[in-house]
Amino acid sequence: QVQLVESGGGLVQPGGSLKLSCAASGTAFSIFTMGWYRQISGKRELVAALTTGGVPDYADSVKGRFTISRDNAKSTVYLQMDSLKPEDTAVYYCNARFRSTIIWGQGTQVTVSS
Repeated sequence: QVQLVESGGGLVQPGGSLKLSCAASGTAFSIFTMGWYRQISGKRELVAALTTGGVPDYADSVKGRFTISRDNAKSTVYLQMDSLKPEDTAVYYCNARFRSTIIWGQGTQVTVSS
């Protein structure tokens, strides 16, 4: 069973950058589609996802600003967030999916404020 631990959240000014990391423990990381979600006002939404074949998918609100990547050798997925806006403030969750198996991390807070 894969377990996920996020890191890299924090407080940043508008226009700034943060890089989130999600380290997976367990086996078979490379078979999972990895994603980042965020929760705002109780609603969880997809931010970005990356298939095992390396095909990314982004929410319209973050296209051109966020970049998802993965390092299978390190069992880690990243989310580079640039040009951050106050509306990006949320708890960000890492997600791993393979067929009917869905695994979540514990979340990391990102706050964009001056």
